[in-house]
Amino acid sequence: MALRRALHFVFKAGDRTKTAAFYRDILGMKVLRHEEFEEGCKATCNGPYDGKWSKTMVGFGPEDDHFVAELTYNYGVGEYQLGNDFLGLTLQSSKAVSNAKSLGWPLTKVGDDLYLLQAPGGYPFYLVDKEQPPSDPVQKVCLGVSDLQISTHYWTALLGMKVLERNEEKKTVLMGFTDTQCKLQLQDIGGKVDHGTAFGRVAFSCPREQLPDLEALMKKENQKILTPLVSLDTPGKATVEVVILADPDGHEICFVGDEAFRQLSMVDPKGNDLLDKAMAEDKSVEWFAKHNRQKAAA
Repeated sequence: MALRRALHFVFKAGDRTKTAAFYRDILGMKVLRHEEFEEGCKATCNGPYDGKWSKTMVGFGPEDDHFVAELTYNYGVGEYQLGNDFLGLTLQSSKAVSNAKSLGWPLTKVGDDLYLLQAPGGYPFYLVDKEQPPSDPVQKVCLGVSDLQISTHYWTALLGMKVLERNEEKKTVLMGFTDTQCKLQLQDIGGKVDHGTAFGRVAFSCPREQLPDLEALMKKENQKILTPLVSLDTPGKATVEVVILADPDGHEICFVGDEAFRQLSMVDPKGNDLLDKAMAEDKSVEWFAKHNRQKAAA
């Protein structure tokens, strides 16, 4: 399945300002594009919320050859509950370690040249304290599973990933579509996976012609399809087609047609300014304070 590629992981941001500072000032990522929406996404990209929201793509380079983060911000929600589903994103950057130290961001050393820190909202990130490579610094995303054998079969036999490494002691399997992409690591947590309300989504692309066959395979295998093949519009940009799946533990998986997505995901040189403008104009915190209310905790 070399034609399939890892794209991004979706994080819900309760505090957009602090979140933007973490990705830009600590990790050193760039804003690739920023979009505002007046109503919820047909494929629940922003979670199960109907109101105004925004999407900000951040990464170390273009989405064509970098694994990036999609930050979704629902204007009326200020906090999300973490589960045990997302176990961390690992990237290599001594500069990010230096940034965290100089800006006073809490760091915990957990191994040789390895640090753990938390993004706003509590999402765990692992920093490898080595020079940032010229290629994508993002190495892997780790998800918790309740049965490693069942999950490995799903991701390999049904979705086409190949196993790259197994660690019996740590109960992990590392896999990917190719050796050069961001990898997916599954870790057996020895119990039920709790997604909380902060649950994310991992996205991949494939040739558009594969989407109906992928949906048909999931139906045949009695696997869960959260959103059947649907078109998603972004004002002024390309329309993409997606199928949203759920693995045996309920991890959300988006497959998008690659051809249109490459058009949609082109870097917008105005992205950073658009994010700053949206944050400056966001008076939701002031509105809630004025009315003696707090933003919802999802």
